[in-house]
Amino acid sequence: MTKKKAHNTYQRLEQQYPDYLAAVEALGTAVRHTGPLEEIVVQLIQLGAAAAIRSEGAVHSHTRRALEAGATPEQIRHTLIALTSTIGFPTVVAAISWADDVIET
Repeated sequence: MTKKKAHNTYQRLEQQYPDYLAAVEALGTAVRHTGPLEEIVVQLIQLGAAAAIRSEGAVHSHTRRALEAGATPEQIRHTLIALTSTIGFPTVVAAISWADDVIET
């Protein structure tokens, strides 16, 4: 799935189900503001979770959000590499390639 396709899908869902998407966005905001973690840390954690479930779209999204929060490409790649013993080398390599889709654009 490309970055553009994922974005279009999100926009279509937002148009078709505005209440649902508003609730999802409100939940995301509440979760990020519930505790003491800084936005960059939250986004890197969510990036790791996205990689663990092999969600290309979520890796794209959280890579973008991590960059917006101030993460460097090196921090993003290190976040993913740190998962090697947990999610396996092939999954880490796939996640890095998905993150690079965003980093290199």
